[in-house]
Amino acid sequence: MASSNPTQREYALLTVLLVSLLLVFSSNKPTPLSFHTDDIDVSAADSISFSRLSWGSGRVPHSKLVTHVPGWTMIDRLYVLNGTAYIVTTQPKLFPHPKFIMSTGINIDNGPEAVAARLPTDSEIRIISPIEARSLFGTGAGRVQGVTWLVNDPRQFITHYYHWSAELFFGFCRAYSALDPFIPPTGKSALPPPRRMLFTHLDAAHWRDYASMNQWVLRTAFPSIVMEFSGDWEDRAQMGVPFVLDRVLLADRAAAINGENFGRTQRTASEPFALPGSPNWWSTFRNNIIEFAGLNATEGQSTRSRPVITYISRQGWGRRMLIQADHDRLVEELYKLRDAYDYEVNVVSMDKLSRVEQLRMSGRTTIMLGVHGNGLTSLLWMKPSPRSTVMEFFFPGGFAHDYEYTARALGMVHFGYWGNKAFTRPDVPPVAYPEGFQGNEIPINGSVVAKIVQERLALSDEADD
Repeated sequence: MASSNPTQREYALLTVLLVSLLLVFSSNKPTPLSFHTDDIDVSAADSISFSRLSWGSGRVPHSKLVTHVPGWTMIDRLYVLNGTAYIVTTQPKLFPHPKFIMSTGINIDNGPEAVAARLPTDSEIRIISPIEARSLFGTGAGRVQGVTWLVNDPRQFITHYYHWSAELFFGFCRAYSALDPFIPPTGKSALPPPRRMLFTHLDAAHWRDYASMNQWVLRTAFPSIVMEFSGDWEDRAQMGVPFVLDRVLLADRAAAINGENFGRTQRTASEPFALPGSPNWWSTFRNNIIEFAGLNATEGQSTRSRPVITYISRQGWGRRMLIQADHDRLVEELYKLRDAYDYEVNVVSMDKLSRVEQLRMSGRTTIMLGVHGNGLTSLLWMKPSPRSTVMEFFFPGGFAHDYEYTARALGMVHFGYWGNKAFTRPDVPPVAYPEGFQGNEIPINGSVVAKIVQERLALSDEADD
């Protein structure tokens, strides 16, 4: 008769089964936010017990520099007390000079006195030792959990669609995406979205732009994001107790001006492009925004699809307009291309379209044209492809990097125009704002524009094969 006692083999099989079940259940748990730190565990799931970072009689946990370029600094465990930011370290030389991290947050004005007034003091940021930190902070700090995007800019540039979407938001996204340099074309990334966006010098009533695009961009990219403003910053300061931000990406326009890339482009968002990054980094954010508007995020990426030409007209705007006869001729030439090649041609005034209509049209656009102005910010939502092109009209002698740089940063081609003359990188003129730049007599040769449009759209679809 066989024994009724379990055999050694049965015990082994039972053990394997239990381990397998344990692995299955553990693999279904959400991955906790982990900062890979050496001196304190901040990877546990959020709970009341983790609302305070306590070190008791032990050492104050050090701050850690994660990534940095001028004006864009990511730090684990940035301490804040009485409105001052503190970096705690025994190796201060590992951190950049404070002027590359933070400023006083006053308006960006020209002149040596204005530059000096923006330099940070000990009231804005300090780099201190753990011994100094213990004296200041005591035995613990309130923990501000998750990822914070902190803006130390004045209101000056924030309430503007271009400066919000193509500089501040654009720069944040590029700097943050450096943590995932392998983002695929789908844009899928394991990066946790920021928990909050915190403005140290801006009140809650003054972050939206007149076109109401700022809030659309932010809340469709990050539906759960919490907004905090200068009043919230002051609340914590007035409490007189220390707080520690788990992970903060700190943006400071004045600090970014000190960078080499800014010197070449006058764009603060150019600085994060010195960091590692996937060529698909923007898809992570752009796709969310486009899909909220009801458009398939992949539409327009193939050179086999029907091209869409969108001319953003400023006629009737009252500032920076084409000579009316030149505008009429340009529209005529674009319609000739439509009739000859079956291109889709849209002639639009962005202020006449809803936000959803603007995003859908821009997301489908292959070539975008227009006078230098806020409407060209919509190039952000175009799908980069071998044919994607932005064409910008300037008063002769004038030039600005705003849309030229942004188009190139997204992998698209940019052409500038002075009447009959077209130019593209590397042969671009220096930045200049001559008399007439803001006027309503900007010339353009519609035939020259149409010829280059047709050349761009005649590109082969080898990239798709």
